[in-house]
Amino acid sequence: MPLQLKISLGQHSDKGRKETNQDFYGAYIPKEPQLSTKGIAIALADGISSSSVSRIASEATVKALLEDYYCTSQAWSVKKSAQRVLMAINSWLHSQTRQSQFRYDKDRGYVCTLSAIVLKSTTAHLFHVGDSRVYRLHENAMEQLTSDHRLRLSQEESYLSRAVGINPHLEIDYRQLGVDPGDMFVLATDGVYEFANDQFILQTIRDHSSDLDGAARIIVQEAYAQGSNDNLTVQIVRIEEVPTQDVNEFQQQLNELPFPPELAARVKFDGYQIVRELHSSSRSHVYLAVDEESSNRVVLKVPSTDLRGDPAYLERFLMEDWIAQRINSAHVLKACAQGRKRNFLYTVMEYIEGQTLTQWMIDHPKPQLETVRGIIEQLARGLLALHRLEMLHQDLRPDNVMIDSSGTVKIIDFGSTYVAGVMEIESATQRHSLLGTAQYTAPEYFLGEAGSTRSDIWSLGVIAYQMLSGRLPFGAEVPKARTRSAQRKLTYRSVLDENREIPAWIDEVLRKATHPDPEKRYQELSEFMYDLRHPNATYLSKTRPPILERNPVAFWRALALIFLLVIIIMLLAR
Repeated sequence: MPLQLKISLGQHSDKGRKETNQDFYGAYIPKEPQLSTKGIAIALADGISSSSVSRIASEATVKALLEDYYCTSQAWSVKKSAQRVLMAINSWLHSQTRQSQFRYDKDRGYVCTLSAIVLKSTTAHLFHVGDSRVYRLHENAMEQLTSDHRLRLSQEESYLSRAVGINPHLEIDYRQLGVDPGDMFVLATDGVYEFANDQFILQTIRDHSSDLDGAARIIVQEAYAQGSNDNLTVQIVRIEEVPTQDVNEFQQQLNELPFPPELAARVKFDGYQIVRELHSSSRSHVYLAVDEESSNRVVLKVPSTDLRGDPAYLERFLMEDWIAQRINSAHVLKACAQGRKRNFLYTVMEYIEGQTLTQWMIDHPKPQLETVRGIIEQLARGLLALHRLEMLHQDLRPDNVMIDSSGTVKIIDFGSTYVAGVMEIESATQRHSLLGTAQYTAPEYFLGEAGSTRSDIWSLGVIAYQMLSGRLPFGAEVPKARTRSAQRKLTYRSVLDENREIPAWIDEVLRKATHPDPEKRYQELSEFMYDLRHPNATYLSKTRPPILERNPVAFWRALALIFLLVIIIMLLAR
């Protein structure tokens, strides 16, 4: 049996010498598939002693993280998911303070510290605000992994410089590190770590390795005995097992489902009747079929016969269905829900009656600018739906764009799509960073760099350029430029043509969208789309012809006046 992520956990909290316990702690260990896709969350919050309502802040913060984190998209990375949740609870706590009698006294409002660990696959993700701490235990030492956000004015006086709820904007410390079986972490509030020394904590955990709850309780009792006058909370986490590298939903499907038989027109297959083959390539075979249960026309995609022995290819093949099921956009291909059991390895997608953008460009060699804008804007909305889920398409090209009979544009084929949340899960198969079609692949990929949303913007800009000109902005030179020096020498060819009515400022928009340096490209799709419709003042001044061309009479008159003034000055100077 392949291993899953497994931990042992010990926790204990006590109000100590205070009247109430304003600390709050918790952990959530989900079942599969969330155990693999979201991981295990452990969190501890410490309310501030000057506030009578900080217990509410502590409880709300920990509960929000342990509950709402698991409601975020599986496609999101751990960092994005947790930060979104924590920023939301921070805003709520801050607003509660602003609406209460403590609005002018933050130290009495809805404020707390937070230290949390999310364990996913073989990685620990740490989130920290305030002065509670996270330690990693070594054989004879405790390594502090977090920094205290406390400003000390003197030995007796200090205050929190950062906390949840104290300001409208929350700055969260984040770090990640790999974990192995046997690794141990301790989360503790200042009421514990300031009074129970490291050696006592290490020895207690060693002596009570089979009862971590008991170890946590003894550590709290020691801190109390040493004079702690604060609430006391400690959590002990031991990594028992980490996933083997082939533990992922894709590999499980590969092991369970056989490959489909050879398909042809009129063949009945797994509840579908094949109508005809739509496309066949080295990557896949695509068929139009009718679902016998619903009578709906669908598209079946089966793995390429030649690549069925390649685990990396098969994993990407299954990812397409996973991605399509998680995106809800009119401009992205939709996966078809299937109520019955699937007996073979294939995917089912909606059938789009229309043509590829490649064929559309052949049929419309000189489209109007407004038509091009409409298609590019629809593609941008589809890309935005991907980007919101931390996905990069990475293979946007005319062959991967369909235009249906109503004019709706849809992005298809997710075989090269990068998904941040899935990439955090260790895989047995090798992942390739360069999967797209060379002519539409952003230059940074050829340097071996990771892509970004600006990489998809590049591809979109190239498509817009090609629709207007019928060629590529750098010809076939981009795939050849595999050093920064070579990329700096790439020469953009203007899209302007004396036979086409294209405003000069549009050329500047496309020049920026397809800039070889991603830092000089549009940073957001919305910015690109806005400039595509609204003349940018910078571009207008840049593309404006010189005054000699615009008004030669005015130019020569101005030049004559300057000469006259020079002569007068020279005469007066004698």
